[in-house]
Amino acid sequence: MFVISFAAATLFAYFFRGGLLLDHIGIYIERPFTKEFEVPLLYDEKDHNDNGIPDPLDFVYAARQEVQQRTFYRSRYYEGGYPPDDEGVCTDVIWRAMLRADIHLKDLLDEDVALHTKLYPRVEGNPDPNIDFRRVPNQDVFFKRFAENLTTDLIPGDIENLKQWQPGDIVVFLTDQFQHVGIISDKRAKDGTPYLIHNIRPFAAEIKLSSFKTPITGHYRWKYGKKGGNE
Repeated sequence: MFVISFAAATLFAYFFRGGLLLDHIGIYIERPFTKEFEVPLLYDEKDHNDNGIPDPLDFVYAARQEVQQRTFYRSRYYEGGYPPDDEGVCTDVIWRAMLRADIHLKDLLDEDVALHTKLYPRVEGNPDPNIDFRRVPNQDVFFKRFAENLTTDLIPGDIENLKQWQPGDIVVFLTDQFQHVGIISDKRAKDGTPYLIHNIRPFAAEIKLSSFKTPITGHYRWKYGKKGGNE
C-alpha cells in the first residue's frame, strides 16, 4: 500500500504543472520526448560595478543565491526597510538581485514615490520608506516607468518569442488574487521556456515560468546603460 501511495505521489509531482513541485525542491527532470530548442542569449553585456560579470547575470546569480540558501518566506515590516538576509518575500529577490549590480532599488523607488506619490497604489498617499519598495504593485509601477516594457506572451517552441525572455528580466503577476514578482533565470527547459527565480512559501525556488497559470501582467528589462539612476 505504501509503495502504491509513494508511486502515485511521485507521478503526481512529475506531471503537476510540468514538474512544479519537483522544481521547487531543486529536482529538475525533463520530459524525455520533448523537442529541444536552443534559444540564443541576448542579454546586455554592461558591467557597471566592474566585477567581471554582466549586470543581467549579476541579477541572476544574486537571485539564485536566495534559492541555494533557501531563503525563508516571511512577510514582516522592518524598521529601516531591509529584512534579514535569510528571510524575505518575492519583492526582496528583486532588490537583492539589483543590489549585486550596484543598483539600489529602494533609494530609486523611494525617490520616485516622494515625487509622484499618487502613481503608487500601495502607498495610499502616505509614503513609508520602510515598506514601499517591497510592495509588488509599487515595483510594477516603478519598472513600468523606468525599465523597458516587453512582451507578456510566453510561447514554448517559438524562438522569436523566447528570444524576448532573457536572464535578468523581471516578471510580474498582478491580479486581485495573486501579486507576485520574480527574475528570469539563465536556465531554460527543453522547450525553450525560461525558469523563474522567486520566493514563495515555504522558501525561494527556481521553477519553469510556464508552470504559472496566472497571466503574466508585466515583463521588464532594466535599462542597464544607466548607472543605477532613474533620471
